[in-house]
Amino acid sequence: MKNNEKITAACILAIGIVIMGFALRSGIVAFKDMDRSVSVKGLSEREVMADKVTWPLVYKELGNDPAEMYELLEKKNSQVVDFLKSAGIKEEDINVNSPVITDRQADNYGNEIMRFRYKATSVITVTSSEVEKVRSLMRRQAELMKQGIALVTEEYGNNNIVYEFTGLNNVKPEMVEEATKNARITAQKFADDSGSSLGEIRTAQQGQFSIENRDANTPYIKKLRVVNTIVYSLK
Repeated sequence: MKNNEKITAACILAIGIVIMGFALRSGIVAFKDMDRSVSVKGLSEREVMADKVTWPLVYKELGNDPAEMYELLEKKNSQVVDFLKSAGIKEEDINVNSPVITDRQADNYGNEIMRFRYKATSVITVTSSEVEKVRSLMRRQAELMKQGIALVTEEYGNNNIVYEFTGLNNVKPEMVEEATKNARITAQKFADDSGSSLGEIRTAQQGQFSIENRDANTPYIKKLRVVNTIVYSLK
């Protein structure tokens, strides 16, 4: 009887070991399956027109009497503002900055004899959402030259024309969706090539949106870009 009990116990132990072995193997396989994944990137790009422009109109004057120069600047500022308004630029989009007068003689380290001691700089800034209207007006600068006002480009880029795109929030959802779809297409292709089936998303990371000029010659056309990184499980 005791021998039968020993045999029964040994059988139960053996069966337990076999079951444990199958369970352990199944657990290892399941763990490996959980570790199978693919990380892909999805890109979304598009070109948009700028919806805001900042245009500084800069001109300079030389003279020897600051009072006369201020009077001349006020007259020319009025001419510039009238020119802008006549073209349909709103008054609230026009900002007349205080003129800056510098003493050239004070900065003359070489003791050069100057015909004009003072240099005045006047800046009138247009900030508008009507980009095309402002751009068409830029092509009419010669009309100001006929009135004795020669617009100049400031040195070192201090007063360059700036184009902006402010409607990013309106296109963000569509671009994120497109980037996610492109990432899934790439992941599906990888799964097909590796003989696997594509599983669920494990992690997803949205990249930063970037806004850049399309090129140096068309700064009013912006290129939007975002890259999403998504990790899918593979079966």
